[in-house]
This record gives sequence, structure tokens and C-alpha cells, in this order.
Amino acid sequence: MASNTSKTARASVRAGQGTGGALSVLGEYKYLIPLANGRYAYVRNLTNGKTQHLSTNSDAFVEEIRVLAAAGHGAKIRTELTNLHTTHPEHGWNETEKRLVDAGVFEG
Repeated sequence: MASNTSKTARASVRAGQGTGGALSVLGEYKYLIPLANGRYAYVRNLTNGKTQHLSTNSDAFVEEIRVLAAAGHGAKIRTELTNLHTTHPEHGWNETEKRLVDAGVFEG
């Protein structure tokens, strides 16, 4: 069966599962897999099963998070962004969250 995600995305997910940066905590999956010091991220869309590699500054990233927030995952994503900022304050996750808030992603 063919997969909808790239070989690199699958390898990153497998690598993350074996380290302290767990992708699943008590059965809850992570939506954001940070890359390149926060400049990029894999965004796991649990509504369609796809993982996309996106620049955190891109409109595509904002729209992907908007789709997830509209599906009821906004609070969990905001928690992840806060945790990423706490763990890696130098990566600018607070600015990424502010950009999403300014775009109205978490409203409604």
C-alpha cells in the first residue's frame, strides 16, 4: 500500500518516537514536529492522515493550522506551541503563535 507521506517524513516521525521529543504523549499525538530551529515543521493533519513539510512563515502553514483549529484541535496546537517555546525559546515559537493568532486561526 502506498503512503501519502514522504520517506523523509516517515523517517522523522520514527526518529522522534525513539527520543525525548515524543510524538505521542499518553495516547495524544503531536501535531507539530519542529525542524531547522523552528523555521520549518512537519504538520500532522489527523483529519486526513497527511503530514506536510511547511515553512512556519508560510501562508500554507497558517492555512493548515486553520483547518486543524476548525476541526477542534486549536487548543491542543496552542498548547504544543507554548511547550515548544518553553523548551526552545530561541526558535521563535512564540512569534509563530502570534502570527497564527493575528491571522485569526484560533477564533470561532
